[in-house]
Amino acid sequence: MNSMMVSRVSETQWQAVANGRIVGHGDAAQRSDGRLFVSIDVWQDEAFGPFATEMLADLQTPLHTLVDEADSDLRSRWEQAGFTLGRREGEYVLSTDPRENGLGAVPLPQGVTILPGAEADAGLLHALDRAIREEVEASVGWQTMPAEVVPRPAAMTAADPSKYTVAVRGGAYVGLARVAPVRRRARIGLVAVRAGQHRQGIGRALLAHALASLHRAGTASAWAEADESNTAAIALLKSIGARRTGSYVELVRH
Repeated sequence: MNSMMVSRVSETQWQAVANGRIVGHGDAAQRSDGRLFVSIDVWQDEAFGPFATEMLADLQTPLHTLVDEADSDLRSRWEQAGFTLGRREGEYVLSTDPRENGLGAVPLPQGVTILPGAEADAGLLHALDRAIREEVEASVGWQTMPAEVVPRPAAMTAADPSKYTVAVRGGAYVGLARVAPVRRRARIGLVAVRAGQHRQGIGRALLAHALASLHRAGTASAWAEADESNTAAIALLKSIGARRTGSYVELVRH
C-alpha cells in the first residue's frame, strides 16, 4: 500500500486514498469523561497498519478503541499499533417475560414505590441522575462503566425521561433504571441506586418494573453490558436468567 495517502478531512475524520479510490475511513470521538475513542475501517487488511500510523500520529494519548473479543484479527491489528488491554465487558441477553426471568413475584422493598420516568418530577430525576454519576465517579470510576454509557454534562442528564424507571422512598428519588426500547430487543443502559440504599432489593425491583413494561409492550428480550470487574452487576444479571452472548475489550494506547 505504498501509494496510499491518508489525510485528515475534518477534526474527527480521516480518509485513505489509493490509486484514486477511497480505501478506508477513520474516526475519533471524545467522550465527556475525557476518553478519546478511535475507529478505523479499511477495505483491505494491509491498509490498516499504514492508516493507523498516520492517523494516530495526529492524536494525543491516551487513546481507546472497542473490539469484539471474538475478532482476534482486528484486535491483533490494534495491538500492533501499540494498544494494550484496558478492560473487558460482557454482553448479556435476558427475557422480559416475568415467568422466565423470575421477577414476577419480586416484592417492593419497604417504603419504596416505582414510577415510570414519564410520571417522575423532571427536576428530581435530573438531580438523581447527576448524583448517581458523581457517586460512580467517586467510587469505581466511569472507566468501569459500559463504553456506551457516557457521562454527560449536568445540563444534559436524563435527557429523555420516558426511558427511565425511578425508585422513590420517603419522597426522595433513590434509584433509577434506564432502558432504551426497540421493536425486538431493548437495551438496559443503566441500573443504579444511591449510596446508602444498596443491598435492599431496589435494583431488582427497578428491573422487574422496567422489564414487565417492555414485555407488555411486545418486546421479548433485552440486553445489557457489564464490566468483568463488576461482580455485583453480573450476579444480578445471572440471577434473572441472563445469558452471556459475547464480550468486548477496550484497548488503550498510552
